[in-house]
Amino acid sequence: MKSIKQILKKGYGPSSSHTLGPNRAATLFRQRTPDAYKYRVTLYGSLAATGKGHRTDRAIADGLAPKEVEIVWRPDIVKDFHTNGMFYEAIDAQGNTVDSWTIYSVGGGLLANENWSEEGESIYELSHISDILKYIEKEGLTFWEYVERHEEADIWDYLQDIWLTMQRTIEQGLGNEGVIEGGLHLRRKARQYYVRASSYKPSLQSRCLVVAYALATSECNAVGGTVVTAPTCGSSGVLPAVLYHLKKNHGFSDPEILRALATSALFANVIKTNASISGAEVGCQGEVGSACVMAAVAANQLFGGSPQQIEYAAEMAMEHNLGLTCDPMCGLVQIPCIERNAMAALRALDINLYAMMSDGKHIISFDKVVETMKKTGHDLPSLYKETAMGGLALLTEE
Repeated sequence: MKSIKQILKKGYGPSSSHTLGPNRAATLFRQRTPDAYKYRVTLYGSLAATGKGHRTDRAIADGLAPKEVEIVWRPDIVKDFHTNGMFYEAIDAQGNTVDSWTIYSVGGGLLANENWSEEGESIYELSHISDILKYIEKEGLTFWEYVERHEEADIWDYLQDIWLTMQRTIEQGLGNEGVIEGGLHLRRKARQYYVRASSYKPSLQSRCLVVAYALATSECNAVGGTVVTAPTCGSSGVLPAVLYHLKKNHGFSDPEILRALATSALFANVIKTNASISGAEVGCQGEVGSACVMAAVAANQLFGGSPQQIEYAAEMAMEHNLGLTCDPMCGLVQIPCIERNAMAALRALDINLYAMMSDGKHIISFDKVVETMKKTGHDLPSLYKETAMGGLALLTEE
């Protein structure tokens, strides 16, 4: 497995695979072809199907600026390597293609093709939680200490910056109001929910605040604001909401939260390595499902869960998101995405409670449910994997 820095990254929304990845690909290609007169970029599969709603064309234009860019949309062509395919062409003044590059946005803003991956070298010798559990039991470690043993010395500074960004995004989102651009005329609700939460009894108030926190980040993401992939932009509201709630309402310290971040990213890393975190590849179970895992794991560790209870929380979080489709209306990361982040945050806290009441013993392992998620994702019809051609996306035709 690669570094957890590939899981938790700062970027801008609304989609890590449809916005962040293409922008970074465009920037790399511009650096490779600085003398190009103009560019042509052909988008394939899911990237083309929902690219306009996800601001893919704008992200690419920003990366190739100030040169002229022609975007060709080919949702009818799905490449074998990954559904989020891109073909970059550098064109001279005579109209000749002088360089070209086929690259794929494979989830979480990361890029790869048949011959190259930017993920870097593997730094973890174990890639399944069952094996990691055996290792840490033998060594007397926690999950976060296992991460610390494998990452570079700057990992805690890196996670501190990630945590500060998460908090800033929530606080910014709680102050914003108005209609979210895109054509659905969806109003921001984070501020409203935050204010209304104060009228509830304490037992309900904290859950209402979790919803407000999740909405705050997800609404920032929907308009292209700065968020942290956790593990993607589309699911970026879940983990920060739970952690912010646990800091504000339960008094957990920043060092404790950083350790929880490390553990949550380890579990997402296992998902990414053995299945996928790409909604275009396996549906929203790979995005919001994985985010729910991260939040449940983080909460369980903070409340003193054993490694076995933490693993159980992760297993439940993924198991109860199996089959979750990715069918955004108009290809926008708004409906059902924003609301879904809030529901996943609440679910993660409930899962933490269930796991804490247990002894950590259960029948289906986390690794097995990840394997099942991958198979379920591959069995899902393409209509339900970020194409905006099935499910809730069809409601736009009424």
